[in-house]
Amino acid sequence: MMLGTSTDASALTYYPVAPGVRLNVRSGPGTDYTIVRVLPEGAKVPIFCQTPGSTVTGYYGTSNIWDNIDDGEYVSDAYVNTGSDGYVASRCG
Repeated sequence: MMLGTSTDASALTYYPVAPGVRLNVRSGPGTDYTIVRVLPEGAKVPIFCQTPGSTVTGYYGTSNIWDNIDDGEYVSDAYVNTGSDGYVASRCG
């Protein structure tokens, strides 16, 4: 019998991006990183880990938390409805 691991994709929670926002996805945790793509309005994103970065004022307030939504892809937590002003996932290593 295998012990359960937290890497099961079905266990991921998807969080909604702020309404009416086409969110820039950046290559790192800050506004000085290049934009790699733009999420459409109404997008939902998984959060694999979170890390501090540049401070952004967005729809959900001001935050320096950046959400890792894919390999090499980060969005500002100020535009993601996580239900918390703090960390909701583990810190990126």
